[in-house]
Amino acid sequence: MTQRQIPSFPLRSGRVHEATGPAAPAFAAICAAQGQGPVLWIRESWRPEMPNPLGLLAFFDPARLLLAQAKDQTDMLAVAEESLRDGAVPLVIVAISRPLDLREGRRLQLAAKAGRATGLCLIGEGMGSNAAETRWSCSPVAEETDSTRMRWEIIKNKTGTIGSWDVRWDHASRRVHVVSPVGKRPGAEGAPD
Repeated sequence: MTQRQIPSFPLRSGRVHEATGPAAPAFAAICAAQGQGPVLWIRESWRPEMPNPLGLLAFFDPARLLLAQAKDQTDMLAVAEESLRDGAVPLVIVAISRPLDLREGRRLQLAAKAGRATGLCLIGEGMGSNAAETRWSCSPVAEETDSTRMRWEIIKNKTGTIGSWDVRWDHASRRVHVVSPVGKRPGAEGAPD
């Protein structure tokens, strides 16, 4: 099974989406792997966590990564808005540190629409914006045989349904595969035939 079986993925361009949870940075890297061209990742300079280009190598060529650091969220949102509106960068990832108000979220949506670019805000729990097109909750799934499994849940979707999928990133084919939950895989005891 491939990502084509996950509604709303790849992310709709010309819109801003949100991802939350411990696997949100991996979700962002997979989103970057789905496209071509540069990826702009914007963060506040005071934050200790930073994308590691070597860690992104399993997803996409880190030479595509443009990393911007801003002094605070106000400056970061200004950079994101201008980048989305310009459209020269197809994917703009923004690491949000405080909830966006409706005005800020709406400005990002209008900029993404104007530039036909895709925005992805990495947010903390409970920090979602009403303006977001979709909101994804992304968590790792612990399994002895596969350390790349994640659970993706669409918890907000303005144009479709919500749902939950266990997925695995295959770095060799650079594709997302939907996997059956443990115990429901073909051949597992008690699984449907």
